[in-house]
Amino acid sequence: METRLWAPVRPAEPLGPWSWLVAGALAVVLMAVNIPVAAEIYEVPLVVAFGAGIAQGVALPLTLWWPVQATAVQFAGVTALAVMLSFDAGPTWPLTIPGLIALIAHVALVGLFHEWRAAATAWWASVLLCVLLVVLDLRAGHTFAEAEPLLVIYATNSALITLGAIAFRQRAVIRRQLVDARRDVALEQAQRAVVEERTRIARELHDVVAHSMSVIHMQATSAAYRIKNIDDESRDEFAQIAAGARGALREMRQLLAVLRDEDAAVDLRPVPGLDRLDELAESVRRGGVPVDLWVSDAVRATTVSDAIALAAYRIVQESLSNVVRHAAGAPTVVRVDLEPGDVLAVVVTNDAPTGPTGPPEDVGRVGHGLHGMRERVRLVGGTLETAPLADGGYRVAARLPIRWDQAADGSNG
Repeated sequence: METRLWAPVRPAEPLGPWSWLVAGALAVVLMAVNIPVAAEIYEVPLVVAFGAGIAQGVALPLTLWWPVQATAVQFAGVTALAVMLSFDAGPTWPLTIPGLIALIAHVALVGLFHEWRAAATAWWASVLLCVLLVVLDLRAGHTFAEAEPLLVIYATNSALITLGAIAFRQRAVIRRQLVDARRDVALEQAQRAVVEERTRIARELHDVVAHSMSVIHMQATSAAYRIKNIDDESRDEFAQIAAGARGALREMRQLLAVLRDEDAAVDLRPVPGLDRLDELAESVRRGGVPVDLWVSDAVRATTVSDAIALAAYRIVQESLSNVVRHAAGAPTVVRVDLEPGDVLAVVVTNDAPTGPTGPPEDVGRVGHGLHGMRERVRLVGGTLETAPLADGGYRVAARLPIRWDQAADGSNG
């Protein structure tokens, strides 16, 4: 129990430098005023005025981390001044005016940096302290009516200021909670976008792999008729290959049924590749965005796996969609080239937007922005670089291993 009592209490809000600066400045100002005023005007002995003034001042910065102990120090200073006040202290009896301000500031700081329950407790305790000081000092010849102005002034002003401090802190708490909520929502949306993009990639790769498996099945089934003088052992081997291909296709159809989005329309078009980039660029041009597409002869002469071609197409599609949405009318250059090491380089660069334009006629189904592009590139073992340009444009650069087996090796590594 003793350890918990004297342990610091973490404020409801993180403390910044301004917190210590405000509390420290209040402490210095109140000590500089409270001590001479108590000694000269209220005729409090200098030693008591000095000690009580320091106690009330030091209690203010202590409130930030030790509210219970700081309140005890503050009440000790108030009590010392009240006991040593002269008989004709005036309408602020049993407190001095600087002491009254220090006590109000103390309760306000509790409400500003700690939970409202702590502030309410400190306020009630301070009001009870003032009442007790009045009651205990009635034997000195004072009457309760003499203390009524002080009690009313302190109770009303301290209550209003404390409520204001609590409201200010609650506003800061709500603002921080909203920021945290927005961050959590953004993170959840990013994670959901990645999951949805993975599902979409899986559906598209099903079409790519299913086509290859269908070719294998067809070749294995027709081998007995195409190859002359085939022996029975080879015939059985081809039959087993065909049976394995049929089983794999059946399992892939079941997997596709799980991945299919029931709300989305079934897309019966072939899986797009590099051969459809011209069509994609033309659709964006009709939407008011000038697109310059350049595909090198080395790329056109090279056999690119369907998975890599699909990833390259989707990256260009998503990049052009981003240009339409965020850089209307910006001239855009799409370059697809073959780099050393059999790496397909896809670079989309746009200038700063020139003005609003209408949407393209048919950009096609798009993914989830940069999150979707990064996921596609990661799954095929490539790299993606995105960055704004100094002139207000944007650049997307993807490098993809040109063979699917190389992409798989890169992913596993």
